Amino acid sequence: MNLPSSLFPTSDLNYVEDKYTGISTQALLNAWSTLQTNRGFYSQNNTKIWIPTNPRGAERLAPGIIESQSDLYPRRLWGSPDKDLPIRPKYLVTFTVGFDLKHNIDAAVKKFSENFTIMLFHYDGRTSDWEEFEWSKRAIHVSARKQTKWWYAKRFLHPDIVASYDYIFIWDEDLGVKNFNGEEQTEEREGWCAETHEPPCAAFVEIMATVFSREAWRCVWYMIQNDLVHGWGLDFALRKCVEPAHEKIGVVDAQWIVHQGVPSLGNQGQPHDGRAPWEAVRERCKNEWEMFKDRMTSAEKAYLEALGVDSTTLKKDENQSKVMD
Repeated sequence: MNLPSSLFPTSDLNYVEDKYTGISTQALLNAWSTLQTNRGFYSQNNTKIWIPTNPRGAERLAPGIIESQSDLYPRRLWGSPDKDLPIRPKYLVTFTVGFDLKHNIDAAVKKFSENFTIMLFHYDGRTSDWEEFEWSKRAIHVSARKQTKWWYAKRFLHPDIVASYDYIFIWDEDLGVKNFNGEEQTEEREGWCAETHEPPCAAFVEIMATVFSREAWRCVWYMIQNDLVHGWGLDFALRKCVEPAHEKIGVVDAQWIVHQGVPSLGNQGQPHDGRAPWEAVRERCKNEWEMFKDRMTSAEKAYLEALGVDSTTLKKDENQSKVMD
């Protein structure tokens, strides 16, 4: 394969040839051209590497160099990379915070061991004020004014970024954690619920203190709507991401926490009709819930129709099954 030298900047060619074991760019392209022919690799242009099985956007890279996943581990600016972390945290806990509830967050963070990466989403922009707490210097701080935890989660907790964590805690700031232990396990007690397969005893958790497995979060992240920021209705839809939901979603009563109900973020609104901020925020919460339900229903109906399935008949069969159970 003969390539005109004008296709590549001279400096780039020299860098590649000098830095990578003496293999010239021309030789590398020749090798990939041979592989494309022998192994059936698809190429849009014979002058470029093209691997369709690579992640989207990385088709022109050699597969061995691709790092499809990342993490939130802070790194040093010196030394060997493999010595950066004395311990690799197994869990990620995030709080969406305002400085007014700093002591609440301080108490909560102290409940989590070094096995947890701490991440604060600041809706009031006051990030440097938290440095009075020693743990804050090791935490990850993200600031965007007047945004909700689901706005942050959609933008900063992509599944490929948090893939190194076994569990992801996405918590509100107004939680009392006096009786909480982040790593203690528990088992369900028989006989506590009349219907063990249905909410609120199973397949449902309140949205203010959710804990997701790595696998479940990958599904939930895609379910979160880009423009619906309050998350109302999301907790009723989480069951769509695991099966069977009544076994894989539940409330851990042995590790109980208290929802204090402080409308801190709700007071950040700026309505123009004279209403209190929290009233305007609550109205949007309710509207988003209806929008989310409509979107979910419409999406599932369209999918079933594309498969040739009558969704109304399917619903009748589901209801009949519940009665028989």
